Amino acid sequence: MLTTLLKYRIRVQRLFRFSEDHTMLLWGAVVGLVGAFATISFREAIHAVQWMLTGKSGSLVEMGKGLQWYVRLLLPAAGGVAAGIFLALAKRFAVGASSDYMEAVAIGDGNIPVRQSLLRSASSLSTVASGGSIGREGSMVQLAAMAASFIGRITHFDPPRLRLLVACGAAAGLTSAYNAPIAGAFFVTEIVLGSIAMQSFGPIVVASVVANITMREFPGYQPTYEMPAFPAIFGAEVVFFVGLGILCGLASPLFLQLLAYAKRKFQKTKLPLPTRLGLGGLLVGIISIWEPQVWGNGYSVVNSMLHQPWAWTAVLVLLLLKLLATCFTMGSGAIGGVFTPTLFVGAAVGYLFGFGVHDLFPSATSAPFAYAIVGMGAFLSAATSAPLMAILMIFEMTLSYQVVLPLMLACVVAYFIARSIDDTSMYEITIKRNRDAKARLRLRGTRMRDLIKPADTVLPLTASFEEISRMFLEYPVKYVYIVDDENRYQGVVSLQDVTSTLLEKKDVGARPAVEFLRRDFVHVVTPDMSLGEALEHFLAHQGERLPTVESIDNPTLLGVVYKSSLLDAYFKLNRSDN
Repeated sequence: MLTTLLKYRIRVQRLFRFSEDHTMLLWGAVVGLVGAFATISFREAIHAVQWMLTGKSGSLVEMGKGLQWYVRLLLPAAGGVAAGIFLALAKRFAVGASSDYMEAVAIGDGNIPVRQSLLRSASSLSTVASGGSIGREGSMVQLAAMAASFIGRITHFDPPRLRLLVACGAAAGLTSAYNAPIAGAFFVTEIVLGSIAMQSFGPIVVASVVANITMREFPGYQPTYEMPAFPAIFGAEVVFFVGLGILCGLASPLFLQLLAYAKRKFQKTKLPLPTRLGLGGLLVGIISIWEPQVWGNGYSVVNSMLHQPWAWTAVLVLLLLKLLATCFTMGSGAIGGVFTPTLFVGAAVGYLFGFGVHDLFPSATSAPFAYAIVGMGAFLSAATSAPLMAILMIFEMTLSYQVVLPLMLACVVAYFIARSIDDTSMYEITIKRNRDAKARLRLRGTRMRDLIKPADTVLPLTASFEEISRMFLEYPVKYVYIVDDENRYQGVVSLQDVTSTLLEKKDVGARPAVEFLRRDFVHVVTPDMSLGEALEHFLAHQGERLPTVESIDNPTLLGVVYKSSLLDAYFKLNRSDN
């Protein structure tokens, strides 16, 4: 069957005389369709599990409000235990390829294991459907990417094109989750791929658009967030949105550090996965006894803040409780997305900021909901290190040109403020890419002074033949370095010359090192020499090290540079460039 699929793929490509790029556009459309169905399947599965557990489906917050207090306490705990069991089973099948789609695209071969991914999705389903404070979009994107990987493997795609196909699937999944095809495409190119090139961006855009069209054809379709009309922003009010960007840039690293702290604390408990996730769910359940709005990913709460007036105290209390619930859920190891909770935090921070400035300048500033909208984008920009994606996502949600100016300013300011504090990001692949970029810059600026080691095989010009012989017996080297009384490098004595003298049985008793000296036989390196220049010297030298002097005019011996150190730095630079 696999061979037949491959033959048909090649036959169609030849029949229509499609190039590889044209073919990828068609496969992007196929993956967009499949990604939309994968997203719909996960969403319907959530509704089915909710109906089985409570007899209701839809908004988790509304569902939680209608339950008895003891059910709100125990349901997240039970869901956590079930999620832990599924996750433990998934770990038993974790052999070979990683199930994470970002790793499969960025550093893998595009292969996403089906069984492991399905078990992890079942774990996420258990957490989400039982009220865990986590996003559902993570598993939606993962399932869409897994489906794309499966299609690519059964049709025998080579690794580079398989990775691109998985990227198309991820974009389709995010588009289906948020009704934002442009932002979905830029999410994958900006965060996962790390660059925008038309060979990859074209198929990803096609996948996003097809996924969005598919979602719109289903009955009951509606955007995730129902955005109100954004007001016109004039004059000095732009300064307040810049201030909001600064606030989000400062708060975002704290939010991510808080999540990381919670993970470390849960991991230190050494509890089995089902127990650990059950404990996280129980803590969420305790909070939900008093505030059921901490359940779920925060969609309904954000929509309420955008359309109804809230007291600032209510927003602040809910923000703090939601942060705790998210830390308990994510920290316990639950599988899901933190994308939507991040949007909630940004909306709450923006609302509180907008409430404050509107209270101070009621006639010169917009209502708090406008700041909540911009806060969503600014906080997302800072947390993901992807300002372009954040700007496009909020713009697609509002479809308002009025939002563009304050949104762009806030997102860019938040991004740079957050990056100046910490390189932390919601996504490990972004952290790794930032780390690699820093390493690449550091390596490009590497000079030989960073690689200098002490030179142990050094003798003066007056050293006797016996001292030279002893040095060669003590150290497995080909050359002994010779210096004058002021430690200025003069040249080398070669092991070959010493061996020849001994074989010829010449009288060497009174011959000093200067008589065996080769002055320009070995190249020298200087502290300011670059990797490339030093590598050229090593290519013309058969030894494992070269002497390092202060300068050609001042040949004071500083030490040696080893070939292994030089090659290690050189190969690291090449790997980070690829």
